[in-house]
Amino acid sequence: MKTRKTARFLEPAAPNRPEGSRFAVVAVPYERTTSYGQGTANGPAAVLEASAQLELWDEELRRETWKLGVYTAPAVNCEGAESAVFARIEAAARNFAGKKAVPFFIGGEHSITQALYKPFREKYPNLSVLHFDAHADLRETYRGSRRSHACALYPASRDCRVAQFGIRSAGPDEAPRMNSGNVTTFFAHYRIPAKTLARKIMDALTDTVYITLDVDGFDPAVMPGTGTPQPGGLSWYEALDVLRPVCLAKKIVAVDVVETSPLKGSAISEFTAAKLIYRLMGYLSAKKT
Repeated sequence: MKTRKTARFLEPAAPNRPEGSRFAVVAVPYERTTSYGQGTANGPAAVLEASAQLELWDEELRRETWKLGVYTAPAVNCEGAESAVFARIEAAARNFAGKKAVPFFIGGEHSITQALYKPFREKYPNLSVLHFDAHADLRETYRGSRRSHACALYPASRDCRVAQFGIRSAGPDEAPRMNSGNVTTFFAHYRIPAKTLARKIMDALTDTVYITLDVDGFDPAVMPGTGTPQPGGLSWYEALDVLRPVCLAKKIVAVDVVETSPLKGSAISEFTAAKLIYRLMGYLSAKKT
């Protein structure tokens, strides 16, 4: 599937220098197993393009985070055989494991998390995963594939702690895996106040965290452009009230933001995803060391 020419994050404001940059952005335009709406392969380019419209002064944090350096790395080549593509995705993540720059990977469908988290799990034995999503994504296989978007968190759930929130859709084969073993699930219908939820999530995580954010975790009114929307979900500020304390309290080693599927005639979703990435960069840079 052809995608638009990839821009740089915050282009043209942020100089594209890998040396000394606090953050890195990597597009991963992979789409192979979408089961309802399509278009996630176009998400990364759309998010990068939308980022040019962000105000560089963050109104919440009252600072220009981009001045700390934001490097946009080359996009991962997602053409070819599935095994070769996943090897390239894993290699792109490995390039940043343990480096100064915190990488933000922009998908693409959620299956890419399987490859992205692995180098960080190897680098940090105490790694845990924070998972924001409408779906549990804990299937071992789906429609004959272990690398389906519906299986995105299954591998991580077998070898490290996973705390998931925003969940409001799951299959019967996933039910025994939620709130069991390594997995702590906070269903959306629990309606836990965001600040209380943040404390519970932090208790369920280790000190070192990989964050994976499927944008359908948001209410569809906030994020309409996604392939498998679900009613309900968190508002913009509810999600930030959960993510902010985690970013400030934990060592965040990488973030992925996946499943943005641009809608014709609307830029709401890609702009929201771009602002989410920039806001999280701000939270990470505001952490006291």
